[in-house]
Amino acid sequence: MQLSGKTALVTGGTDGIGAHLIRQLRDKGVTVITSGRDPQRCASTRADGFEVIEADLSTPQGVAALLAAVQGRAIDLLVNNAGAGADHDFRGGGQPDLAVADAGIFLNLNAPIHLITELMPVLRDRPEVMIVNVTSGLAIAPRAGGPVYCATKAALRSYTQALRAQLKGTGIHVLEALPPVVETKLTAGRGSAKMPAAECARQIVAAMERGADEANIGMVKLLQAVHSISPALARSIMIRF
Repeated sequence: MQLSGKTALVTGGTDGIGAHLIRQLRDKGVTVITSGRDPQRCASTRADGFEVIEADLSTPQGVAALLAAVQGRAIDLLVNNAGAGADHDFRGGGQPDLAVADAGIFLNLNAPIHLITELMPVLRDRPEVMIVNVTSGLAIAPRAGGPVYCATKAALRSYTQALRAQLKGTGIHVLEALPPVVETKLTAGRGSAKMPAAECARQIVAAMERGADEANIGMVKLLQAVHSISPALARSIMIRF
């Protein structure tokens, strides 16, 4: 896909992978609209020249606010990047916070589905469109400590694959990006072998440019290869974490 001249809506662009995505897309000549929920990060991103819509996409009200803000805008690229995770683990004897789990489910799964559905009439009117859903290597095989996060990403992966089949032959291309463990606030304290967020973003943008269906990033390439040979082996490797 030729990115220059396109308009992109990138969720979660004020931090982590998204912060690099919006800058790399802008460098490619894309007009970027982004969203975030932290007022300070939103202000900082605006100061860097971006249009930022403050909206908490872990709630229906936040999704509605974002949709209202972009009403009537031509959008060529919809990048569902915003996501959050929290451990949901009974092994230490504690009780996981269901409010955190519910917010994560809405942000990671419901929000992308709502945005795609509500924006579909706009997307269908554009000559060349791409929907990018950022899932995770954990959509392939889960880790024990994050069952809710892994479940949402696996569900979004299934949704993405079915959506791609539905839209085959239209002007809307569907790309799934599967990052590995990336150096962000979400993965703080989780080991040291993490991909820099800027490199992850670079690989997503490269996949967009070549019109890929999937972008298996970094170590996810190896996980995908193992899974293709033995799904049970892939699960046994990842479940330990």
